[in-house]
Amino acid sequence: MKNILIIDDEINICTLLSKFLGKHGFDVDTTMTGNAALKMMKEKNYDLVLCDYRLKDTDGAQLLQDIRQINPSTIVIIITGYTDVRVAVEMVKNGAYDYLSKPLYPDEILNLVHKAFAHKESEQERQAVRPVESGSEPEVRETLLSRNQNDKNDKYVYGESEGAKELFRQIRLVAPTDYSVIIFGETGTGKESVAHLIHHHSKRNSQPFVALDCGSLSKELAASELFGHEKGAFTGAINTKIGAFEQAQGGTLFLDEISNLSYDIQVALLRVLQEKVIRRVGSLKEIPVDVRIIVASNEKLSESVQRGKFREDLFHRFNEFTIYIPPLRERREDLPLFTTAFVNQVEKELDKSCGKISPEVWECFRQYNWPGNIRELKNVIRRACLLTPEMEDITMSALPLEMKESFSQTPDEIPISGELAILSNDNDLKTVALQAEYNKIINVLKEVKYNKTKAAQVLNIDRKTLYNKLRLLNINY
Repeated sequence: MKNILIIDDEINICTLLSKFLGKHGFDVDTTMTGNAALKMMKEKNYDLVLCDYRLKDTDGAQLLQDIRQINPSTIVIIITGYTDVRVAVEMVKNGAYDYLSKPLYPDEILNLVHKAFAHKESEQERQAVRPVESGSEPEVRETLLSRNQNDKNDKYVYGESEGAKELFRQIRLVAPTDYSVIIFGETGTGKESVAHLIHHHSKRNSQPFVALDCGSLSKELAASELFGHEKGAFTGAINTKIGAFEQAQGGTLFLDEISNLSYDIQVALLRVLQEKVIRRVGSLKEIPVDVRIIVASNEKLSESVQRGKFREDLFHRFNEFTIYIPPLRERREDLPLFTTAFVNQVEKELDKSCGKISPEVWECFRQYNWPGNIRELKNVIRRACLLTPEMEDITMSALPLEMKESFSQTPDEIPISGELAILSNDNDLKTVALQAEYNKIINVLKEVKYNKTKAAQVLNIDRKTLYNKLRLLNINY
């Protein structure tokens, strides 16, 4: 049984991690201070330490040095807050195995712990076969780089459809360059995963990857999140904040839903790209930045430019290379690959064995249009594995209602129920009108690749009206 020590000044985190890791077969001890941790390590041999970077009596950097003096073979994983990521990356270079950013997710922790032990075992086996001369700094850096690449690589599932092959061909081509990249794809297609892969295969892969969702940022918050702010810059700015550009220094900055940024922020962003300097909110000091920019959107930025929503000059700054991620319905050959990967992942999360997927469910998967794409597939698998008793086959009863209804209806008929069911006469004017409305909506949805915002614009109705009609006509896209 492997021994793990958790060091965190939040008692709730200590308790939750101790119970969770203990449940998965580890012998876990906890403490809330660095001094107590060092004393415990002198009395007991710990295989792995999970350590919060900010403690009341010390910090992670000092504690890492102390731990390495007591037992150099102990694996150290740093737990860090959002603003401490750059510091955590430096600690990885100084000997920590990896870091976890808060909020913490149990399956991510367990996965990283297993990887850390597997890596240590493989290193010991390799040294047993071919002893390596210690103390070579370039050699240590190369080992860390190789380990990080291998660890990140198995997070991804590579499809085998023509669309998937072309996608990864483009990723491999653009990754080694310093081009800015626009990633275009529907919601749930995995735009952030593609950005991670570009970073992973780039020359910057040993530096930070920072992701920021622009869709959730207000005009006031966006400047602070991107460029940082000084203490007292505005009401509520009680501390100095380092923005995303500074956090990503030397690495990659991924801006998701970029088209949602306000005009003022777009102007400021354009200046940063031109001058390669940022100014924190409330400061006149210019700070040089060296980052690679990757942006993503679920709508074509060129169309946003035409509508006056996005600056044309900023679009051309970003548009050095564009990658299109095909939706899942255009790469159905990859369904078995993704499904198997997600089942394996969920089995680890739930600590149970899922049964086989029934032929009827497979047929439903093949017919379904997957409006939520890969993210929806993952959620469907998680739900199905949770609802299905261990070792029993996954059947239609474990699928969401909208999938079952979609599977039961024929493609070109309108499945009217309830108060509309009485209108079954083909010559009834209302039924004919509903059928025509159904066909029109279906055709428009196909034309705009199932983007409901665009469909509403083409149909000259608002989104709320479109959603009401989709519910009335039982259209599940």
